[in-house]
Amino acid sequence: MRDKALPESEVMRILEKTRARDYNYDRFFSTMCTLPHPIAVRAHDMFLETNLGDPGLFPGVARIEERVVEMLGELLGCPDASGYISTGGTESNIQAIRAARNESGRKDGNIVVPASAHFSFDKIGDLLCLDVRKAELDESLRVDLSSVESLIDDKTVALVGIAGTTEFGQVDPIEGLSRIALDRGIHLHVDAAFGGFVLPFLKKKFAWDFSVPGVSSITIDPHKMGMSTIPAGGLLFRGQECLCALETETHYLTKARQASLTGTRSGAAAAATYAVMMHLGREGFAEMVDYCMDLTHHLLKRAERIGVLPLIEPIMNVVALKVPSPAQVREELMKRDWHVSMTREPNRALRLILMKHMTKENIDLFLEDLKAILAK
Repeated sequence: MRDKALPESEVMRILEKTRARDYNYDRFFSTMCTLPHPIAVRAHDMFLETNLGDPGLFPGVARIEERVVEMLGELLGCPDASGYISTGGTESNIQAIRAARNESGRKDGNIVVPASAHFSFDKIGDLLCLDVRKAELDESLRVDLSSVESLIDDKTVALVGIAGTTEFGQVDPIEGLSRIALDRGIHLHVDAAFGGFVLPFLKKKFAWDFSVPGVSSITIDPHKMGMSTIPAGGLLFRGQECLCALETETHYLTKARQASLTGTRSGAAAAATYAVMMHLGREGFAEMVDYCMDLTHHLLKRAERIGVLPLIEPIMNVVALKVPSPAQVREELMKRDWHVSMTREPNRALRLILMKHMTKENIDLFLEDLKAILAK
C-alpha cells in the first residue's frame, strides 16, 4: 500500500487502462456467463452495501431475496421451495450435498454423479470427505442408469443428475434417477446451473425439476442465462428441513441461525436477480432463449456448409463441434481472438456456448476463420 494518497483521477486512469486489457464478450464462445441486463446493473448498484448475512439490518433486501426464491420455486415447479441466493453453482452444489450428508448422519459416505458432472463435485468430495463415484454415460452422453445403480451402496448419501451438462448441454434422465432415489431413500440433487433458465422456455419439454417427485434440491444460476450480475447463484430445496440441516448458530447477528455457506452475502446479487425476473417475466426469458436457440441453429447450418458437424445434436445453446486436432484448432482460433473451449476425453471437441451477447454476423466471421484454419 502507498504511504500517500493517490488522486482519484489517477486511480481511475490505472483501472481503465487495466480494464482495457480484458477481452470483449462479442468474441466469447467459451463462457456460460454473459453481459448482465442493464436493469440488473442498476439494481446491483442500488443495493451495493447491503448484507444478507445480517438480514435484520437490511429487511428490505432480505424480503427481495425471499421473493426471488419464491419466483425461482415457481419456475422450477415448487412455489413453496426453500433456499437462498448463493455465489454460484459451486457453492450451491456444495451446500446441497452438505445438506444431504448432514441429513443422512454419515461422515464416511459417497455420492454418485455422472461422468459429465461439473468439476465442483470433485471439490465437494475433498471438502466434505466424501467418495465421489462417477457413473458412465450412454450413447447420448447422458448418465447411464444401470451404471448409477451399480455404484450405490448403503453409504451413498446423494445422487446427482445434470440438467444442461457443462460440455454438451444434455439433460440426464432425471425421472429414472428419481425412481432410484425414492426406492433407496436417497437425496437427489439436480445441477441446473446453466439449464435452469433455458429448459423451462424451450419448445421441447423435459422432466427434470421439482415436478419430478424424487428431486430434493436444485442448483440454478441467475448470473448465467438469468442475465443477472456476477456473482448470483441459486440453491433451492423442496422442503425447509433440508435447509435446516445447514444451519449454524450466529450468536451476535440479527438472526439466530444461518444456513448459507458464506457469512457476509451481498444483497446486490439478490436485487439484480429480482430486477431482471420482474422486468423480463416469462415472456422476456422465452424471447431470450429463442434468440440463443436461433443462433445455435444458425451456427449448425453454416458449420455444416464447411464440413463441420456436431458431436451430438444439441438440445440447448451448447454445441460441441467435431474437428481434427481440436486442441491445435482452438489454439489457432485464440490467435485470431476467438475464445472457445474444449470438451474432455474421450469426446474431445470444440465447445461453443451461444449466449445473448453473440450475433449471427460474428458467428459467420468465426466460421470463416475456422474454415481457413481447417484448410491448412
